[in-house]
Amino acid sequence: MPPSIDSSLPLDLRDRLALERTRLANERTLLAYVRSALTLILAGFSLMQFFRDHVYVWVGALLVPVGVGVGVAGWLRYRSKSARIREHIAAS
Repeated sequence: MPPSIDSSLPLDLRDRLALERTRLANERTLLAYVRSALTLILAGFSLMQFFRDHVYVWVGALLVPVGVGVGVAGWLRYRSKSARIREHIAAS
C-alpha cells in the first residue's frame, strides 16, 4: 500500500476527498484551456498588428479562430466532466 494512503480514514471520507480533488483538477484543466485559448488569440492579433507581410497576417487570422475553438472545446469538456462528477456523486 502506498504511504500516502491513510487506511485509518473511513471510506466515505476518502471518496469525498477524491471527488473534491477530481473537481478541482477539472477546474484547473479548464483554466489551462482558457489560458491556451487567450494565448492563441493574442498571438494572432499580435501577428496581424505588428507584421505587414501577408504570410504573418494569414497565420494571425488563422490563430484567432483556433484560439476560440480551443476555448469552446475546453468549456465543453469542463461541462461534460462536471456532469459526470455530479452523476457520480448522486449515484453514491
